[in-house]
Amino acid sequence: MFERHHEPVIAHRIFLRRLAKTAGVALLVLLVSLAIGVAGYHFIAGLGWIEAFENAAMILSGMGPVDEISNTAGKIFAGCYALFSGVVFLTTAAIFFAPLVHRLLHLFHRHRSDSSAASPRADKPQR
Repeated sequence: MFERHHEPVIAHRIFLRRLAKTAGVALLVLLVSLAIGVAGYHFIAGLGWIEAFENAAMILSGMGPVDEISNTAGKIFAGCYALFSGVVFLTTAAIFFAPLVHRLLHLFHRHRSDSSAASPRADKPQR
């Protein structure tokens, strides 16, 4: 998906398109995760749709639950969804920031290669 270290850095326009694509994938992951949480809180924990959305959004964003869950199945779902949400948060961040980190590392590598080619290596004797 990304260019290799020996290839030139891609154009800014192509990079922005790549960033938009990964942002779309990250948004899709968040929306699917939110839908799973809303459905679980509604059907398993017995909350209304608005309360289910509020709880799922708060858990997914790392803020914590809002409503008290009274049934055992709901409590088990809430715990599993909280663990799932932590993984989703890290995954979404990795998906979104991957092109940025890759471009930054690619630019550093190119800069390092350019500067090392311009100056003689220290381990080679000068003549």
